[in-house]
Amino acid sequence: MDLVTPDLGLLFWTGLVFCLLLFVLTKFAWKPILKMVNEREKKIEDALLLADKTKNEMLELKAENDKIMKEANAARDLILKEAKEFASAMVEEAKNKAKIEAQKHVDAARQTIQSEKAAALADIKSHVAQLSLAIAEKVVRGELSSDDKQKAFADKLAGDINLN
Repeated sequence: MDLVTPDLGLLFWTGLVFCLLLFVLTKFAWKPILKMVNEREKKIEDALLLADKTKNEMLELKAENDKIMKEANAARDLILKEAKEFASAMVEEAKNKAKIEAQKHVDAARQTIQSEKAAALADIKSHVAQLSLAIAEKVVRGELSSDDKQKAFADKLAGDINLN
C-alpha cells in the first residue's frame, strides 16, 4: 500500500525535482525547442509557398506553351496554304503557257497547211493550164490538119483582125 499512498517526504522531493526540472527546461531548453519548432514551421510554410509559386509558374508556362503551339500551328497552316496556292498558281501558269505554246504550234501548222495548200493549188493550176494547152493544141491540130481547114481558119482570123 505504500505505492498507492506516497509519503509526504517523497511528495516534497518529487515536487521539488519537478519544479527544478521545469525551471531548467524553461530557462535552457524551452526557448531553443520553440525556436526550432518555429523555424521548422516557417520552413514548411516557405516550402508550401514555393510549391504554390512553382505550380503557378508551371501553369503559366503551360499556358504560354499552348499559346506558342497554337501560333506555330497557325503559322504552319498559313505556310501550307501559301505553298498550296503557290503550287496551284505554278500549275495554272504552266497550263497557260502550254496552251499558248500549243496554240502557236497549231497556228504555225495552219499557216504551213495554207501555204502548202496554196502551193498545191498553184501547181494544180499550172498542170491544168498545161493540160488545157495540150488539149487545145491537139484540138487545133485536129482542126487544122487539112489544108482547106487551115485556109478557112486563116481567113476567119484575118476577118477578125480587120474587124477589130
